[in-house]
Amino acid sequence: MTHVVTKPCDGCRYTDCVTVCPVECFYEGETMLYINPDECIDCEACVPECPVEAIFHEDDVPADWKDFIELNAKKWEDCNNITERKKPLCD
Repeated sequence: MTHVVTKPCDGCRYTDCVTVCPVECFYEGETMLYINPDECIDCEACVPECPVEAIFHEDDVPADWKDFIELNAKKWEDCNNITERKKPLCD
């Protein structure tokens, strides 16, 4: 099982979550972050750090955002790993 970054991240791309991830499983896309499901250890450290509440356990992703499970699983491969906080897009 894994955690998933969903719709609220798209367009804002806060990076508070990446600084607490013990396995560095976040990847930076053009408009949002993605989680590599093979690297995520389900520790949930990132969940309370997300200011827009965009991160869910894959079993708890809201129905309207279920497509983000597959999107994270595929899209992270095209992105660079991110481990440090950056300025969000929405500021």
